Amino acid sequence: MQVFFWILIFLSTFCFMEFMAWFTHKYIMHGFLWSLHKDHHHKDHKSWFERNDAFFIFYAVVSMSCFYFGGQGFWFAYAIGFGIMAYGLAYFLVHDIFIHQRFKLFRNANNWYARGVRRAHKMHHKHLGKEDGECFGMLFVPFKYFKK
Repeated sequence: MQVFFWILIFLSTFCFMEFMAWFTHKYIMHGFLWSLHKDHHHKDHKSWFERNDAFFIFYAVVSMSCFYFGGQGFWFAYAIGFGIMAYGLAYFLVHDIFIHQRFKLFRNANNWYARGVRRAHKMHHKHLGKEDGECFGMLFVPFKYFKK
C-alpha cells in the first residue's frame, strides 16, 4: 500500500510542479526577479550560461531537502523530492534541449505535441519585456497552440 501512495505522491508532485513553473515564471521571473530572467529573452550575453539558469538552484535545493527528510524517516519526502527532480529533468529536456537547442538533440521531433509546445514557447518569447507575456507553462500549454 505504501508503494501506491509513493507513486501517487510522486505523480501529484510532478503535476503540481507544472503549476509551480507557470506561477514562478509569470509572477517571479516576469516580476521582481526579471533581472535574472531578462537575459533569457534578450540573448544579449556571450556565455553559454544565462543568469536565468540560477532559478533551477532553488528547486534543486528543495528537492535535495526532501531527500534529507526522507532519510530522517519521512518516507513521503522521497516521493516529493523525486517528483520535483523528475519535473526538473523534464523541464531541462523540453525547454533547454528540445526548444532552445542548447544541445543539438531532438531537432527532428515534429509530432503534434512537439509543434504545439514549440509554438507556445515561441509566442512567449515574442514579448521581449516583462509585461504582456503569454503562455508561461511548459509541458501543459493551451490547446490553441496545437491547432494548425
